[in-house]
Amino acid sequence: MPANENQKEKWYASWFDTPYYHILYKDRDYTEAQHFMDNLTQYLNLPDDAKILDLACGKGRHSIYLNSLGYNVTGADLSENSIAIASKFANEKLHFKVHDMRETCEEKYDAIFNLFTSFGYFESDDDNLTTLKAIHNSLNETGFACIDFMNVDYVIENLVPEEIKTVDGIDFHIKRYVKDNHIFKEIDFEADGEKHHYTEKVQALRLEDFEKMMEDAGIYLLDVFGNYKLQKFFKSQSERLIMIFK
Repeated sequence: MPANENQKEKWYASWFDTPYYHILYKDRDYTEAQHFMDNLTQYLNLPDDAKILDLACGKGRHSIYLNSLGYNVTGADLSENSIAIASKFANEKLHFKVHDMRETCEEKYDAIFNLFTSFGYFESDDDNLTTLKAIHNSLNETGFACIDFMNVDYVIENLVPEEIKTVDGIDFHIKRYVKDNHIFKEIDFEADGEKHHYTEKVQALRLEDFEKMMEDAGIYLLDVFGNYKLQKFFKSQSERLIMIFK
């Protein structure tokens, strides 16, 4: 558990770095994720050897898949643990680095993907704006970026307040609630002879919030989709909020 106030603020730096995070989420639907990336790269009509930045790449599963399609991919994440694991899969056209998404990259990319709700974890709205500007400034002149976020209205409407998920013999007790314009997930479990408690929280950012931030950042929002098939976005029905900008 975070020991001091400073660490508490950066809960994502500790929880995402634990092995338990990867155990809890290991059954995510990667087939759907791969279809999404197929659809996205085709829609963007990226050149065969496009340079793609997978921002907040975790252990690099999506970077590895994008690389298998022939692209030159860099996976970047704040978690040193995750990058150490991902780096085992590196090759001439697949690189991984520890990187804070608030910082502009030295290299410029044809596409930057921020996938599966990897935005909105910072305490400050300024950090969100800084991140958007950093993404914008890390694109080349013809480059596109994609932020794949949850559709907050759909998520809140379908929130499961409490459940127990058992993975690898660990019972994860999960509570979800909305407070102070954030969606919280409290996770309690026992493992390796110890009790653990982690809190995930993500800002409840809606399309209009992103539109305002993008306007402030001088970003042009091109398209908005509501699912991984890149179908139209409906505020009350769509599972995802997928934004394409340049």
